[in-house]
Amino acid sequence: MSNIEQIIEERAADIGNFLVGRLLPFRQKRAVGPFVFLDHMGPTHLSNYQNLDVGPHPHIGLSTLTYLFEGSIMHRDSLGSEIEIKPGAVNWMTAGKGIVHSERTPEYLRSSEKMLHGFQIWVALPKELEKMEPSFVHIEENEIPHWTENGLSFKLIAGEAFGRKSGVPAYSPLYFIEIKNTKAQKVNIGKDLFGESALYILEGSIKSEDTVFEPKQILVAKESTLCEFEMGENTSVYIFGGEAFPEERFIYWNFVATDKAMIEEAKERWIQQAFPKIAGETGFVPLPAPPKF
Repeated sequence: MSNIEQIIEERAADIGNFLVGRLLPFRQKRAVGPFVFLDHMGPTHLSNYQNLDVGPHPHIGLSTLTYLFEGSIMHRDSLGSEIEIKPGAVNWMTAGKGIVHSERTPEYLRSSEKMLHGFQIWVALPKELEKMEPSFVHIEENEIPHWTENGLSFKLIAGEAFGRKSGVPAYSPLYFIEIKNTKAQKVNIGKDLFGESALYILEGSIKSEDTVFEPKQILVAKESTLCEFEMGENTSVYIFGGEAFPEERFIYWNFVATDKAMIEEAKERWIQQAFPKIAGETGFVPLPAPPKF
Protein backbone atom coordinates (compact mmCIF):
# COMPACT_ATOMS: atom_id res chain seq x y z
CA MET A 1 0.00 0.00 0.00
CA SER A 2 1.39 3.42 -0.95
CA ASN A 3 2.55 5.76 1.81
CA ILE A 4 1.98 8.78 -0.45
CA GLU A 5 -1.11 10.70 0.61
CA GLN A 6 -0.86 13.55 -1.86
CA ILE A 7 1.25 14.86 -4.75
CA ILE A 8 1.59 18.63 -5.10
CA GLU A 9 2.97 20.15 -8.31
CA GLU A 10 4.65 23.53 -8.47
CA ARG A 11 2.32 26.31 -9.66
CA ALA A 12 3.61 29.56 -11.12
CA ALA A 13 3.21 32.61 -8.87
CA ASP A 14 4.21 36.19 -9.62
CA ILE A 15 6.18 37.92 -6.84
CA GLY A 16 6.64 41.15 -8.76
CA ASN A 17 10.07 40.74 -10.34
CA PHE A 18 9.74 37.21 -11.67
CA LEU A 19 7.77 33.99 -11.39
CA VAL A 20 8.36 31.44 -8.65
CA GLY A 21 7.08 27.91 -8.13
CA ARG A 22 4.42 27.97 -5.40
CA LEU A 23 4.17 24.69 -3.46
CA LEU A 24 2.43 25.59 -0.20
CA PRO A 25 -0.23 26.50 0.67
CA PHE A 26 -2.26 24.22 -1.59
CA ARG A 27 -6.05 24.09 -1.75
CA GLN A 28 -6.19 20.53 -0.43
CA LYS A 29 -3.14 20.86 1.83
CA ARG A 30 -2.70 24.15 3.64
CA ALA A 31 0.31 23.11 5.73
CA VAL A 32 2.75 20.30 6.49
CA GLY A 33 3.38 20.34 10.22
CA PRO A 34 4.18 23.99 11.04
CA PHE A 35 5.27 24.75 7.44
CA VAL A 36 2.59 26.97 5.90
CA PHE A 37 4.34 28.44 2.84
CA LEU A 38 7.00 27.19 0.41
CA ASP A 39 8.18 28.91 -2.75
CA HIS A 40 10.84 27.51 -5.07
CA MET A 41 12.63 30.52 -6.61
CA GLY A 42 14.22 29.86 -9.98
CA PRO A 43 16.64 28.86 -11.16
CA THR A 44 16.32 32.27 -12.80
CA HIS A 45 18.90 34.05 -14.92
CA LEU A 46 18.92 37.81 -14.31
CA SER A 47 20.62 40.02 -16.89
CA ASN A 48 22.79 43.02 -16.07
CA TYR A 49 19.71 45.26 -15.84
CA GLN A 50 17.44 42.85 -13.90
CA ASN A 51 17.56 42.68 -10.13
CA LEU A 52 15.57 41.31 -7.24
CA ASP A 53 13.93 44.26 -5.53
CA VAL A 54 11.31 43.31 -2.97
CA GLY A 55 10.82 46.53 -1.03
CA PRO A 56 9.91 46.87 2.64
CA HIS A 57 6.99 44.63 3.55
CA PRO A 58 5.63 43.38 6.90
CA HIS A 59 5.13 39.98 8.53
CA ILE A 60 3.39 38.76 11.67
CA GLY A 61 2.94 35.37 13.35
CA LEU A 62 5.68 33.40 11.59
CA SER A 63 9.36 32.71 11.05
CA THR A 64 10.79 32.99 7.55
CA LEU A 65 13.55 30.68 6.31
CA THR A 66 15.56 31.69 3.24
CA TYR A 67 17.90 29.09 1.75
CA LEU A 68 19.77 29.68 -1.53
CA PHE A 69 21.37 27.27 -3.99
CA GLU A 70 22.66 30.00 -6.30
CA GLY A 71 22.87 33.78 -6.22
CA SER A 72 22.77 36.29 -3.43
CA ILE A 73 20.17 38.40 -1.59
CA MET A 74 20.76 41.42 0.65
CA HIS A 75 18.46 41.20 3.67
CA ARG A 76 17.58 44.33 5.66
CA ASP A 77 15.00 44.54 8.42
CA SER A 78 13.47 46.87 11.00
CA LEU A 79 15.65 45.37 13.77
CA GLY A 80 18.69 46.86 12.05
CA SER A 81 19.89 43.57 10.53
CA GLU A 82 21.73 43.94 7.23
CA ILE A 83 23.36 40.83 5.83
CA GLU A 84 24.00 39.17 2.49
CA ILE A 85 22.45 35.71 2.11
CA LYS A 86 24.73 33.39 0.15
CA PRO A 87 24.20 29.79 -0.99
CA GLY A 88 24.11 27.26 1.84
CA ALA A 89 23.54 29.78 4.63
CA VAL A 90 20.26 30.13 6.53
CA ASN A 91 18.37 33.34 7.21
CA TRP A 92 15.79 32.82 9.97
CA MET A 93 13.65 35.86 10.73
CA THR A 94 10.94 35.60 13.37
CA ALA A 95 8.22 38.19 12.89
CA GLY A 96 6.18 37.64 16.06
CA LYS A 97 4.10 40.76 16.68
CA GLY A 98 5.54 42.47 13.62
CA ILE A 99 8.67 43.03 11.55
CA VAL A 100 9.46 44.70 8.22
CA HIS A 101 12.18 43.58 5.80
CA SER A 102 13.40 44.06 2.25
CA GLU A 103 15.14 41.63 -0.12
CA ARG A 104 17.32 43.00 -2.89
CA THR A 105 20.18 42.10 -5.20
CA PRO A 106 23.40 43.30 -3.48
CA GLU A 107 24.82 46.52 -4.87
CA TYR A 108 27.99 44.92 -6.26
CA LEU A 109 25.93 42.51 -8.43
CA ARG A 110 23.33 44.93 -9.75
CA SER A 111 25.13 45.61 -13.06
CA SER A 112 26.19 42.00 -13.64
CA GLU A 113 24.51 38.92 -15.02
CA LYS A 114 23.58 36.54 -12.18
CA MET A 115 21.50 33.55 -11.16
CA LEU A 116 18.94 33.27 -8.37
CA HIS A 117 17.78 29.91 -7.05
CA GLY A 118 16.52 28.89 -3.64
CA PHE A 119 13.66 28.40 -1.19
CA GLN A 120 11.48 30.94 0.61
CA ILE A 121 9.70 29.24 3.51
CA TRP A 122 7.28 30.32 6.24
CA VAL A 123 6.95 28.43 9.51
CA ALA A 124 3.96 29.34 11.69
CA LEU A 125 4.59 30.18 15.33
CA PRO A 126 2.78 28.43 18.19
CA LYS A 127 -0.33 30.33 19.27
CA GLU A 128 1.25 31.43 22.55
CA LEU A 129 4.23 32.96 20.68
CA GLU A 130 2.37 34.71 17.85
CA LYS A 131 2.95 38.10 19.50
CA MET A 132 6.51 37.50 20.67
CA GLU A 133 9.23 40.07 20.10
CA PRO A 134 10.72 39.83 16.59
CA SER A 135 14.23 38.45 16.12
CA PHE A 136 16.74 37.59 13.41
CA VAL A 137 19.41 34.88 13.14
CA HIS A 138 21.88 34.23 10.31
CA ILE A 139 23.70 30.89 10.24
CA GLU A 140 26.60 30.31 7.89
CA GLU A 141 26.82 27.14 5.80
CA ASN A 142 29.66 25.63 7.85
CA GLU A 143 27.56 25.94 11.02
CA ILE A 144 24.75 23.73 9.71
CA PRO A 145 24.96 20.07 10.84
CA HIS A 146 26.12 17.97 7.89
CA TRP A 147 27.38 14.40 7.56
CA THR A 148 27.64 11.43 5.22
CA GLU A 149 26.19 8.00 5.91
CA ASN A 150 25.78 4.94 3.68
CA GLY A 151 26.69 6.94 0.57
CA LEU A 152 24.24 9.75 1.34
CA SER A 153 25.06 13.37 2.18
CA PHE A 154 22.81 14.95 4.83
CA LYS A 155 22.24 18.51 6.04
CA LEU A 156 19.93 19.36 8.93
CA ILE A 157 19.01 22.86 7.84
CA ALA A 158 16.51 23.46 10.65
CA GLY A 159 14.98 21.59 13.56
CA GLU A 160 15.89 18.24 15.10
CA ALA A 161 16.32 14.76 13.58
CA PHE A 162 18.78 11.87 13.52
CA GLY A 163 19.84 12.72 17.08
CA ARG A 164 21.14 16.08 15.86
CA LYS A 165 19.93 19.66 16.24
CA SER A 166 20.30 22.66 13.94
CA GLY A 167 21.32 26.04 15.35
CA VAL A 168 18.20 27.58 13.84
CA PRO A 169 16.01 28.63 16.82
CA ALA A 170 12.78 26.84 15.87
CA TYR A 171 9.83 27.36 18.23
CA SER A 172 8.04 24.04 17.69
CA PRO A 173 9.14 20.46 16.89
CA LEU A 174 10.12 20.38 13.19
CA TYR A 175 12.78 19.38 10.68
CA PHE A 176 14.05 20.55 7.31
CA ILE A 177 16.53 18.06 5.85
CA GLU A 178 18.63 17.95 2.68
CA ILE A 179 19.68 14.55 1.28
CA LYS A 180 21.94 14.16 -1.75
CA ASN A 181 23.50 11.17 -3.46
CA THR A 182 25.51 10.21 -6.53
CA LYS A 183 24.55 6.52 -6.94
CA ALA A 184 21.04 5.08 -6.99
CA GLN A 185 20.11 3.56 -3.63
CA LYS A 186 17.31 2.91 -1.17
CA VAL A 187 16.67 5.29 1.73
CA ASN A 188 14.79 4.43 4.89
CA ILE A 189 14.68 7.27 7.42
CA GLY A 190 11.15 6.91 8.78
CA LYS A 191 12.38 6.03 12.27
CA ASP A 192 13.98 9.51 12.48
CA LEU A 193 10.90 11.48 11.43
CA PHE A 194 7.76 12.52 13.30
CA GLY A 195 4.51 14.42 12.83
CA GLU A 196 3.50 15.34 9.30
CA SER A 197 6.14 14.93 6.60
CA ALA A 198 6.67 15.82 2.94
CA LEU A 199 9.45 15.36 0.40
CA TYR A 200 10.40 17.84 -2.34
CA ILE A 201 12.45 16.67 -5.32
CA LEU A 202 14.90 19.36 -6.45
CA GLU A 203 17.04 17.30 -8.85
CA GLY A 204 17.05 13.74 -10.10
CA SER A 205 14.26 11.31 -9.28
CA ILE A 206 12.89 9.01 -6.63
CA LYS A 207 10.97 5.76 -6.89
CA SER A 208 8.25 4.82 -4.43
CA GLU A 209 6.04 1.73 -4.80
CA ASP A 210 7.32 1.24 -8.40
CA THR A 211 6.33 4.79 -9.40
CA VAL A 212 9.05 7.26 -10.45
CA PHE A 213 8.69 10.89 -9.39
CA GLU A 214 10.70 13.78 -10.84
CA PRO A 215 11.53 17.40 -9.85
CA LYS A 216 9.07 20.15 -8.94
CA GLN A 217 6.82 17.86 -6.92
CA ILE A 218 6.05 17.52 -3.23
CA LEU A 219 5.10 14.07 -2.00
CA VAL A 220 3.12 14.22 1.24
CA ALA A 221 3.39 11.11 3.40
CA LYS A 222 0.44 9.36 5.00
CA GLU A 223 2.72 8.30 7.87
CA SER A 224 6.12 9.95 8.35
CA THR A 225 7.56 6.97 10.25
CA LEU A 226 7.09 4.82 7.12
CA CYS A 227 9.23 7.12 4.96
CA GLU A 228 11.12 4.83 2.57
CA PHE A 229 12.04 5.40 -1.09
CA GLU A 230 14.74 4.85 -3.71
CA MET A 231 16.83 7.77 -4.93
CA GLY A 232 18.00 7.78 -8.53
CA GLU A 233 21.60 8.78 -9.20
CA ASN A 234 22.60 12.43 -8.64
CA THR A 235 19.39 13.26 -6.78
CA SER A 236 18.70 16.03 -4.25
CA VAL A 237 15.63 15.96 -2.03
CA TYR A 238 14.36 18.07 0.86
CA ILE A 239 12.27 16.49 3.60
CA PHE A 240 10.32 18.80 5.88
CA GLY A 241 7.61 18.60 8.49
CA GLY A 242 6.96 18.23 12.19
CA GLU A 243 4.20 18.44 14.72
CA ALA A 244 1.04 20.09 13.39
CA PHE A 245 -0.69 22.76 15.47
CA PRO A 246 -4.18 22.09 16.84
CA GLU A 247 -5.46 25.49 15.63
CA GLU A 248 -6.12 26.56 12.04
CA ARG A 249 -3.81 29.20 10.59
CA PHE A 250 -5.24 32.06 8.52
CA ILE A 251 -3.00 33.66 5.87
CA TYR A 252 -3.54 37.01 4.22
CA TRP A 253 -0.65 38.38 2.15
CA ASN A 254 2.37 38.24 4.52
CA PHE A 255 0.36 37.82 7.70
CA VAL A 256 -0.21 34.50 9.50
CA ALA A 257 -2.42 34.20 12.59
CA THR A 258 -4.82 31.97 14.51
CA ASP A 259 -7.27 34.88 14.78
CA LYS A 260 -8.53 36.85 11.77
CA ALA A 261 -8.78 39.93 14.01
CA MET A 262 -4.97 39.92 14.32
CA ILE A 263 -4.69 40.00 10.55
CA GLU A 264 -7.18 42.86 10.25
CA GLU A 265 -5.23 44.80 12.87
CA ALA A 266 -1.96 44.17 11.00
CA LYS A 267 -3.51 45.29 7.71
CA GLU A 268 -4.62 48.57 9.29
CA ARG A 269 -1.20 49.09 10.88
CA TRP A 270 0.46 48.65 7.50
CA ILE A 271 -1.96 51.01 5.76
CA GLN A 272 -1.20 53.60 8.44
CA GLN A 273 2.55 52.84 8.13
CA ALA A 274 2.65 52.14 11.86
CA PHE A 275 5.03 49.16 11.59
CA PRO A 276 8.70 49.80 12.47
CA LYS A 277 10.85 51.19 9.66
CA ILE A 278 14.01 49.92 7.97
CA ALA A 279 16.93 52.34 8.19
CA GLY A 280 17.89 53.63 4.75
CA GLU A 281 14.72 52.38 3.00
CA THR A 282 12.06 54.84 1.88
CA GLY A 283 9.61 52.92 -0.32
CA PHE A 284 7.29 50.10 0.71
CA VAL A 285 5.11 47.39 -0.79
CA PRO A 286 1.45 48.49 -0.51
CA LEU A 287 -1.21 46.24 0.94
CA PRO A 288 -2.71 44.30 -1.99
CA ALA A 289 -6.29 45.00 -2.94
CA PRO A 290 -8.83 42.28 -2.07
CA PRO A 291 -9.36 39.81 -4.94
CA LYS A 292 -12.28 40.51 -7.26
CA PHE A 293 -14.73 37.72 -8.12
